[in-house]
Amino acid sequence: MDDAVFMRIKLKDILEKNGYEVAGEAQNGKEAIEKYQSASPDLVTMDITMPEVDGIQALKKIREIDGNAKVIMCSAMGQQGMVMDAIKAGAIDFIVKPFDTERVIKAVDKALS
Repeated sequence: MDDAVFMRIKLKDILEKNGYEVAGEAQNGKEAIEKYQSASPDLVTMDITMPEVDGIQALKKIREIDGNAKVIMCSAMGQQGMVMDAIKAGAIDFIVKPFDTERVIKAVDKALS
């Protein structure tokens, strides 16, 4: 199984088990932008590294569509430079893979409060 698919399943599982509804999933940045427009979610979790349109470009586009969009970026260890770019582009937080349930929920709760 593709790592990205596995991580999406893991993240969805963490969120749903903690009472959150997952409004949609995207396989790449282009799809993430389209899904954001159709689903208007309260919060987006998005990987920094994605095909077609990377996470930072997708984040910028989503923030153009909705200046109040709440986006938490997901990154692998060692992507600190990209995380800083994401924060500058408007991400409100970031979580590191592999996902720690407590950290994910803490970030989501904080973002939605």
